[in-house]
Amino acid sequence: PKFVSILRPRGVLHRRRQGLCKLAAMPPTNKYTRVVKPKEDQPVKEETEIRVTSAGSVSAYISRAAKLFNEMEKNFLTITATGNALTKAVTTAEVIKRRFKGLHQITKLTNMDIEDEYEPLEEGLDKVTETRSVACIEIKLSKDELDKSDKGYQEPIDESLVKDVDDEELMKPRGRGGGSGKGKAKGKGKAKGKEGKGKGKGKAKGKGKGKGRDDEDD
Repeated sequence: PKFVSILRPRGVLHRRRQGLCKLAAMPPTNKYTRVVKPKEDQPVKEETEIRVTSAGSVSAYISRAAKLFNEMEKNFLTITATGNALTKAVTTAEVIKRRFKGLHQITKLTNMDIEDEYEPLEEGLDKVTETRSVACIEIKLSKDELDKSDKGYQEPIDESLVKDVDDEELMKPRGRGGGSGKGKAKGKGKAKGKEGKGKGKGKAKGKGKGKGRDDEDD
């Protein structure tokens, strides 16, 4: 990775990171502290947008897609994500395409610059600002035909790959599942010793119930 350092007015040192390296771009933590910025207001989410996060559930996004296509009778939806959530956004799109027939796709990849500020903990050090680039993705899935000349266009997948699932099942949120089991055990034992002899038989029956989580990702 390459770094470009620029001296700005009032002793501010600006460093722009170019590449994927993280540790080398950060100033020493024992000499600098990161300035916590107030979260900026995010743009209002469109009704047809599914905003994917790294902590979100793919099954929940599939349920939302089912609601948009079936209950709300929308002809398209848009999946968006940034940073670590990009892989989950792609997974979500692939699952949706295998639940609804005839979906055209256009994918767009962009970058967004985020600036971090670091205040020095010792006198004589400059304030440091670092600009990092975060990847963003936007995936549009539409029942109507999209622009085939777009470099991000993908035609609908073969219908044989689409799994027919009941509407109620698609919109049903995934949660915890229950399970039960029964078991029996039998045992016999004999023991001999100098002071005496003994025999014993025993039987044991038990029932148990347990709960487990369904798979998060379809």
